[in-house]
Amino acid sequence: MIAIKNEHELESMRQACRITAAARALAGDMVRPGVSTKEIDKAVCDFIVSQGAKPSFLNYGGFPASACISVNSTVIHGIPNGYVLKEGDIVSVDVGAYYKGFHGDCAATYACGEISAEAQKLIDVTKQSFYEGLRFATQGHRVSDISHAIQTYVESNGFSVVRSFVGHGVGRQLHEEPEVPNFGRPGHGPRLLRGMTLAIEPMVNAGVYDVRVLKDGWTTVTADGKLSAHYENTVLITDGEPEILTVTEGL
Repeated sequence: MIAIKNEHELESMRQACRITAAARALAGDMVRPGVSTKEIDKAVCDFIVSQGAKPSFLNYGGFPASACISVNSTVIHGIPNGYVLKEGDIVSVDVGAYYKGFHGDCAATYACGEISAEAQKLIDVTKQSFYEGLRFATQGHRVSDISHAIQTYVESNGFSVVRSFVGHGVGRQLHEEPEVPNFGRPGHGPRLLRGMTLAIEPMVNAGVYDVRVLKDGWTTVTADGKLSAHYENTVLITDGEPEILTVTEGL
């Protein structure tokens, strides 16, 4: 069942999402050569806790960290460790914060120093594909209208969208109905209604869309070893234009 949030619930959710977005921005500012992924994770955790919230990901299904930090060919669910970032890396940071009964969820991919032109294009296309999908995140459209717009834009730029993992509803639970794929034919899936909150999150590979999960059960990498990027925001369906909830204004 898809949860429809009322105005009281949405106010709490906006606060959770602002904390989440600020944690993402903090992590992005830390992406530079010489910084370890574990240092970024600690800073994210400390910040979220300082805001009176809890890291959504910590111990979620057994995940051992507060942020998913995925470098280069790691698509999602990278576990922060002692890896020290180096010039040319691209770093995807996915964070969530739980506050007053609601979760926020967002992600972005950042350049570590100077990166290749292809890597920059991958980051830019991934981010823009979110906004291409966002145009269809309006009352009356269907979920797959978002999906189709993302896929069409990504593939027109020579990249591929991951199919094994998808976006999702978000609210009282970190993962709620409906699933929001980044591929598919338009005109399918649940119809979008005012008060629905969705985590729209294109995961885009430079090569094939196939991925594999490593032995730790979390770390997901591209099957061909090529780069991957990720961009995500929590979005509210309204009577008019969609509202991106994971913004830092008003924190």
